[in-house]
Amino acid sequence: MAIEIEHVLGLTKAVNRIVARPISSLLNSLGFENFPRSVKHALELGPQSQVPVIDGTLILFPNHVVETWLVMGIVICVAYWASRGLKKVPSGRQHLVELFCEGLQSMLESVIGPKGPRFFNVIATLALMILCSNLIGLLPFCESPTANLNTNAAYAVFIFLYYHYQGLRDQGTWAYCKHFAGPMPWLAILMVPIELISHFVRPLSLTLRLFGNIKGEDIILIILMSLLPFFLPIPIIVLMIFSSLLQAYIFVMLSMLYLAGAVASEEH
Repeated sequence: MAIEIEHVLGLTKAVNRIVARPISSLLNSLGFENFPRSVKHALELGPQSQVPVIDGTLILFPNHVVETWLVMGIVICVAYWASRGLKKVPSGRQHLVELFCEGLQSMLESVIGPKGPRFFNVIATLALMILCSNLIGLLPFCESPTANLNTNAAYAVFIFLYYHYQGLRDQGTWAYCKHFAGPMPWLAILMVPIELISHFVRPLSLTLRLFGNIKGEDIILIILMSLLPFFLPIPIIVLMIFSSLLQAYIFVMLSMLYLAGAVASEEH
């Protein structure tokens, strides 16, 4: 038998019915022999197949990937909707959009300094993606992509690489690397290992913190749905929404702090 996985959402099956077979066939034709050309071929490959078969469908893209695509679509639609028909005198949705943008820009300036606004696009996108990923798990027949370690690791590794890139860009290679040695040369032998460990732990910390909280929410939601399938206590839903907002805020705030340390480390 081909590899099997425990639970696949209806949306995941629908998407994979459309895209899994042609992409898997293409990979097979490029020399990746463990990617099957069809369901029959996957069953022939047995345990060697890299693509599981669920209900007669190749599942090349798991739940968290398909749900992330859905979140991306939601964020793009929200951004398009929010940017249409802007007026000099704001009203309605424009008030909400400006409140979000001004609040985030103020946070960037207060945490990073004058250089903060240049990171607005990246941080705003990250905030919306994580927030929507957290909240989508509250919808029926959906799962939070951030309840999966792979999704969170992708966000965390991106931020890790991004803030180091910005530090190197702003200060130059030598100046940026020099701050890892600490303020005094004779402390370098002690400070360099400590600094390297602290930096490499950051992606792990970001990943596990977000995963643990959102996965816990999803488990609680599943338990409550099994006990009360037609009525979920409103306070629990409100608490989960608050927790989703809080976790997105924490992730974004830590990302801004890492950027602040990278682009302004010469001031420390």
